[in-house]
Amino acid sequence: MQITLCAALLLACNHALAVREEQTFHVSVTIPTSEFYVLPVNPGFLEREQVMAWNPVSAELSPLREHFDVKNASGSISARLAAEPFLFNGRERIDLKVWFNGESLSLLDSPVVEEQQARIGQRVRLDIVAMQPAEGYVPGQYYGTVQLIFDAVNP
Repeated sequence: MQITLCAALLLACNHALAVREEQTFHVSVTIPTSEFYVLPVNPGFLEREQVMAWNPVSAELSPLREHFDVKNASGSISARLAAEPFLFNGRERIDLKVWFNGESLSLLDSPVVEEQQARIGQRVRLDIVAMQPAEGYVPGQYYGTVQLIFDAVNP
């Protein structure tokens, strides 16, 4: 009886001293159609703020570069900007230049992936570069948004 009681107490003490930690996280997935998609290779690219690093030696902002997987089984792909891209600190503005697959983007549709490459799928690069203002960069905290619109172009 006494051995059973000691064993039960020992077992209870072991459970009382146990440390437990739990973590909860969310999981999601987006599965695109096999007919048309324009997706960043790094899925976190669209979910996180992108930082253009300041280089104090050259007094320039580093460009942003990201690869995208693209496909249009029916034809080519065109792209345009939804609005002029720029960074703003409340007083000063830094214009941004955007290229997709080497093609400069504007507010007008531009072909960015030819039909042959789009039909089989391709990995292409997005480049965003800060255009130095005529008076140079002014210190401050700058923020902005780049909105891209991609269209499947059918022949």
